[in-house]
Amino acid sequence: MRLSKMLFVTLRDDPADAEIPSHKLLLRAGYIRRIGSGVYAYLPLMWRVLQKVSQIVREEMNATGAQECLLPQLQPSELWRESGRWDTYTKAEGIMFALIDRREQELALGPTHEEVITTIARDLIRSYRQLPLNLYQIQTKFRDEIRPRFGLMRGREFIMKDAYSFNADEESLKKTYQDMYQAYSNMLRRSGLSFRAVEADSGAIGGTGSTEFMVLAEAGEDEVLYTEDGKYAANVEKAVSLPAEAEPSSFSSYEKRQTPGTDTIEKLCNFLKCSPTQVVKNVLYEAVYDTGTKVLVLVSIRGDQEVNEVKLQNELTKLASQYGGNAVIRLAVPDADAQKKWATKTLPLGYIAPDIADDYIQPLPNPPRQQGGSQLPLVNGGTEGGLVHPKFLRLVDQTAVDLKNFVTGANESGYHVVGANWQEQFKLPNIIVDVRKARSGDRAMHNPEQTLKSARGIEVGHIFQLGSKYSKAMGATYTNEQGEEKPLVMGCYGVGVSRLAQAAVEQSYDQDGIIWPVAIAPYHAIVTIPNINDAQQIEIAEKLYTELNQAGIETLLDDRNERAGVKFKDADLIGIPYRIVTGRAIANGKVEVVERKSRNSHEIPITEIVSTLKGWIGDQG
Repeated sequence: MRLSKMLFVTLRDDPADAEIPSHKLLLRAGYIRRIGSGVYAYLPLMWRVLQKVSQIVREEMNATGAQECLLPQLQPSELWRESGRWDTYTKAEGIMFALIDRREQELALGPTHEEVITTIARDLIRSYRQLPLNLYQIQTKFRDEIRPRFGLMRGREFIMKDAYSFNADEESLKKTYQDMYQAYSNMLRRSGLSFRAVEADSGAIGGTGSTEFMVLAEAGEDEVLYTEDGKYAANVEKAVSLPAEAEPSSFSSYEKRQTPGTDTIEKLCNFLKCSPTQVVKNVLYEAVYDTGTKVLVLVSIRGDQEVNEVKLQNELTKLASQYGGNAVIRLAVPDADAQKKWATKTLPLGYIAPDIADDYIQPLPNPPRQQGGSQLPLVNGGTEGGLVHPKFLRLVDQTAVDLKNFVTGANESGYHVVGANWQEQFKLPNIIVDVRKARSGDRAMHNPEQTLKSARGIEVGHIFQLGSKYSKAMGATYTNEQGEEKPLVMGCYGVGVSRLAQAAVEQSYDQDGIIWPVAIAPYHAIVTIPNINDAQQIEIAEKLYTELNQAGIETLLDDRNERAGVKFKDADLIGIPYRIVTGRAIANGKVEVVERKSRNSHEIPITEIVSTLKGWIGDQG
């Protein structure tokens, strides 16, 4: 392609709304153009990158026996109601574009396709002889991001490969899952990326186990915790570890003490001269279920630990049926305005004890009961017409369970108690959970001699073992060898194609621009003519341009009537791996070849350019 004929416009300065280097560079280098909030056009250079990424993904999927198809972007709401996820995605996650058509039918633009693919399987799979089956697509998906950020990283529409497997049993699913794990590792290696596969939380997709594939980059939104022995890596949302040992308490008897101005753990420990490992802190959350029911959740945890809200939400989801719901649609620490909606009096924040009285919650004279006689009554104050449960849901983290003679709040502002014990001064909550946030420096579970290290990552792939969650909900079954009807066992496997492309830029750039890995670069080489008025430079450039393309080396020709410096800067900015300059060296029968990544410059005989570049590209492509 000749740059003089190409839609090619670069920007000198960083766009004002671009926040991270890859976003700035893709805009400056003319790869993408913002059309609206979180909506981008893929310009010719970017489309070539996306096609290359897609082809690598396609080849690796096909190698596993997966079959490509194309599923509808527009999805009927009935399918999502069958699976029980309509409210989760429109209210809880709030990420699905929903609309009503002219026939008053409710529809959605698909952020994912579990419901559609399960419907297809329900209609077409009858026998174990059709299994295992793995279907995939490369498709534009949609997410109603409340605050789109970082260009293609968190946009409102994006290109994704998603695959769905159907198996007869868990053993077969695990085999497919391992095949996908290997395929994903191959995809990222072939794309020239440094990555780490980590244990992950399954989130709204659900399922028993999942792995994220993280491209390592300083601007990554996710924190990855790992051990240097290579035996453990997890997203911080999922990570587990051994906390530091609690120090023995210096308090031997129970006593209430005045502790003015100690509404934080640090202030309290300075005042009492104690370790935060001797403190039970009590953190109040407000959870809203998809029924509108609001539950006040009190989490007791060791003072030196933080609550992992993803883990907490998962625990609360397990309890959803007790409140007549399926999912938690909101979880937050209630501020003063939120407390006014249900609190009978001012809460002693910073001084709450595990046994804070339920009478802080405003009662109804005759509270109604939820459906199901075993469920507890509710009271007024819920949002959007919902109700508030009249009792605190009390959870205790494992780190606080074995503490002796601990310090905790006294349910009175300015006061704490010391020397407290479970089952003496305070009843140990019935529900013991692991909701602590693992962090760098913690000891590893598999080997306490290993400590967790931290890195930043960009999630570009996620694979899930779904099990029978969707097949049971939607009635997708098959007949086994014994003639029995069984639910299909499913897996789900996603790669963000457009996200991966930008992640590659975030991982590899310098002050002058993008440094594309050879395998996914829009072109392998660019022939630059320093002086467009020099007939010999033009003749040699045209010859090399033709020969390189004929040899399968995808090559640009910068034949624009611009200064040499402008052309060199543009070549660096757009990140083409090799720049061939038909400059002064042609007097000696040579041209200069500059490697974008290393900046090494070589003078190579013109007759050897094609063979040399074929060798270099073959080594890296």
